[in-house]
Amino acid sequence: MIKTIAFDKDFTMTINGKSVVKEQTFNAVNPATEEIIASVPEASKDDLEQAVQSAKTVFKTWSNKTPDERGEYIYKFGEALDRYKEELMSLLTLEQGKPRHSGAKIELDMSIQWCKEVSQQRLDLEIIEDTEQHVVEKHYTPLGVVGAITPWNFPVLLGVWKIVPALMAGNTMVMKPSPYTPLCTLKIGEIAREVFPDGVLNVVSGGNELGQWITEHPDINKISFTGSTATGKKVMASASTNLKRITLELGGNDAAIVLPDADPKSLVEDLFWAAYGNSGQWCIAIKRLYVHEEIYDEFLYELVAFAKSINVGNGNNPSTDLGPIQNKMQYEKVKNILEDIKDTNLNIALGGEVDDEQPGYFIPVTIVDNPPEDSRIVKEEPFGPILPVLKYNDYDDVIERVNNTPFGLAGSVWGKDVEFAKSLARKIESGTVWVNEIHIHGTHIPFGGHKQSGFGIENSLDGLAEFTNTKVYMFKK
Repeated sequence: MIKTIAFDKDFTMTINGKSVVKEQTFNAVNPATEEIIASVPEASKDDLEQAVQSAKTVFKTWSNKTPDERGEYIYKFGEALDRYKEELMSLLTLEQGKPRHSGAKIELDMSIQWCKEVSQQRLDLEIIEDTEQHVVEKHYTPLGVVGAITPWNFPVLLGVWKIVPALMAGNTMVMKPSPYTPLCTLKIGEIAREVFPDGVLNVVSGGNELGQWITEHPDINKISFTGSTATGKKVMASASTNLKRITLELGGNDAAIVLPDADPKSLVEDLFWAAYGNSGQWCIAIKRLYVHEEIYDEFLYELVAFAKSINVGNGNNPSTDLGPIQNKMQYEKVKNILEDIKDTNLNIALGGEVDDEQPGYFIPVTIVDNPPEDSRIVKEEPFGPILPVLKYNDYDDVIERVNNTPFGLAGSVWGKDVEFAKSLARKIESGTVWVNEIHIHGTHIPFGGHKQSGFGIENSLDGLAEFTNTKVYMFKK
C-alpha cells in the first residue's frame, strides 16, 4: 500500500530509495502568476555520485529479474500514478501552465497508459541460425545505469517515456528534470520509492551544471535526453567521454502542406491545435503551414476566425484553452521573434501584441500572413503560439521549401486525394509523416528525428532496444 503523499510541500530528491533534502535550493515559479511555488533542492556532485552508485549497485539484482518480474513492477508504477492522477494534474498545471482539464489530464492519462502497455513488451531471444554444426543466438542485454534528462514542456509524459523502457530492459536510472518543472518529477520519485527496490529509480534536481555532470559521469552508460538541438549537441559531446549510448529527441520545424482539394472549414480546428496545442511548446507542433494559393485566402480567413474563439489564461480556469509560456527565458525569446516580425514589417493576421502589464508569461495566439522563406519566423523554431501561414502553387517547390531546414522531426500532408497526398508525404525528410491526421503516438510506434532533430528511437520495440546492447552467442554443436 502506497503511503499518502503531500503534493503541496516537501519536495525532496530520491536517492537510493530515500528522501534527500538540501540547504542549497532554487525556486519553482508558476508561469501564470510569476509567484514562487516551492523551494527545490539543488543536487551537489556528491549527491549525484550517491545516486549513480546506488543505481549501479542495485543493477546487479534488478537486471537479473525476469522481464515478467520487471513488467510487474512497471505495471504497479502505472497504477500508482493513476492513484495520484488528480494531484499530479493539479501540480503539473501549477508548474507548467497547461490547462488542467485538457492538457494536464491528457498528459497523465498517456503516462499511465505507457506504463501499463510497455510493461507487456518483450525483447525475445532470436535464433539467427540453427544448423547441424552450430547455433547463433541474438540476445538483448541491459546497459547499466541510464541518465535521463527531461524537458519542461511535457515533464511527466516525456519522463515516463524514458523511465519505463529503461527499467523494463533491465537498467537502473538517475533522472534529472528541467529546473523549470522539477516538482512533478520529484513527486514521481517519491511515488517510485514505494514501488521499486531502492536505487532502481533515483531523481535529482538542479541546473545545467548537474546535467553536464550526468552526461560526463563514467559510471553512466547511456543518456536519454529531450530538449533543444543546441543542448543536444553539448550532450552528445559530453557523452563521448566514455562512448555512452545516447538517444536525443531534439527540436523541430515541422511543416504541414494543405492541398487545393482540402476543405478549409473542416480542417482549421485540427490544424490549429496541431500548431498551438500546449501554447506551441512542443517539438512536433506545426511550425510552418503551407497552403495552396487556390484556397489560401479562404483558409486564412477560417483559421483566424477559429483562433479568435480561443481563450488564453491560467490553466486552472476551466474556460482556458491555452496557458502561458512556461518560463521567462522562453517568454523573452518568443517576444523577441514577435519584435522581429514587426521590425521586418511582416503582415500579422491576428495577435502580435503582448500585454506586459499583466502577471504571467502570456503570449497571444499570433498568425503571420505569408512571410518570406528567409524570415526568422519561418527559419527558426519559435516554441510559442506563433504560426506562419505560407502560400505555394508548385508541388516541387513546396517540397523543396519544406525540406530546406536542418530539422527533420515530423510533417504532415492534408487533402482529399489520399494517394497524391501520400506521394508528397514520401518526399518529406523527417522521422514521422502523417497524412490527414497528426500527432498519433503509441507504445508500438517508433518515434525519432532525422537530420538535427535527433538521434535514436523512442517507443516501440525499437525504442526498448535502444536501452540494450545486442549480444550474439554462437555455439558449436
